[in-house]
Amino acid sequence: QVQLVESGGGSVQAGDSLRLSCAASGRTFSRLLMAWFRQAPGKEREFVAVISRSGITTRYVDSVKGRFTIARDNAKNTVVLQMNSLKPEDTAVYYCAADENRALQTTRLYRSQEFGSWGQGTQVTVSS
Repeated sequence: QVQLVESGGGSVQAGDSLRLSCAASGRTFSRLLMAWFRQAPGKEREFVAVISRSGITTRYVDSVKGRFTIARDNAKNTVVLQMNSLKPEDTAVYYCAADENRALQTTRLYRSQEFGSWGQGTQVTVSS
């Protein structure tokens, strides 16, 4: 089983930046497809970004393209989400997700059910 621990959330003003980190253990990190999801109050958990096992390929939901960047360091077993130009609508609990068996695909957005391991989440609050 993969253990995932997120950090880096907080409360910021619109236009500010935050950097979320996720530390993984329990499996060979380079074999894990890694992603970030978020869940706002009263809404379903939504896909934010995914990164391939090599770190070469990434995909984002349209609402964060150009503002968020996902990256991974396979030597340090970490994945990060750099969030710039934050907006109030980015307010949510952000979750790191991993899956050892899921193949990377870029033709559609991932569903939360497609990832088998989750962190506890970290709150991001953006005020206007």
